[in-house]
Amino acid sequence: MTVPICLRRLSLAALLCLSLPVQALQMNGRLEWVQRVELRALDDGQVSAVLVKPGQHVQQGEVLLRMDARAAEARQQAAHAQVARAQAELADAQRELDRTQELFDRGLIAIEELKDAELQQIAATAEVAAAQAEATAAEVALEHTELSAPFDAIVVERNVEQGALIYRTLQPRPLLAVAPNDRMLARILVTSDVLRRYRPGEAAKVRVRGELRDAEIYSLGVEAVRIDPDGAVYELDVIFASDPDKILRPSEFVQVMLP
Repeated sequence: MTVPICLRRLSLAALLCLSLPVQALQMNGRLEWVQRVELRALDDGQVSAVLVKPGQHVQQGEVLLRMDARAAEARQQAAHAQVARAQAELADAQRELDRTQELFDRGLIAIEELKDAELQQIAATAEVAAAQAEATAAEVALEHTELSAPFDAIVVERNVEQGALIYRTLQPRPLLAVAPNDRMLARILVTSDVLRRYRPGEAAKVRVRGELRDAEIYSLGVEAVRIDPDGAVYELDVIFASDPDKILRPSEFVQVMLP
């Protein structure tokens, strides 16, 4: 049987279409921080020093801001003194219990006296636990007089100066804000059809300031950012390494290339 030429041509076109790879996606996007952490005071107080400025790179654990710590230091000293006093009273109560137990074992005192000594020892033990808890609370309060970098970061916002009075319940803006300085996100807007083609972790490319960098898909949007006539539009983020010495800023335009 002879196959018509038109059918042969159609079959050849279909085979060519099947053999072609899905076209790579290239879209314009913008830069975003991977995360932006806002730092606020946890207790009332006065700022004694602000040690950083916007654009400054800091290391994890580096102190960024100090509050007046004199009251917290005094509380810590008093708490440690109370622990020492409670431990001394516990030692006395234990010695008294040991002495009373010996006398009771020799039949020289009644059981009521032994019970009294046991209760005094239990009360002294509770006092030590309470004093240690207060000492821990005092140490935490002292730690709260400093704001430290939670990770290697760049300072992106500063809204406080030395001498400012801070109330923990009245902080409409963060005192400081930081973001990672070794990674950035490139965000593009895509339709749900495009979104379904990709998974987190897949390789990607980002062109930043004319330089092509390796990247990978970081997250796929769940809620639509807007509804267009052609359908819903979602965010797709890719992540890539950045050089801390070359500051990249959110909202800079980039190109994202997906397979």
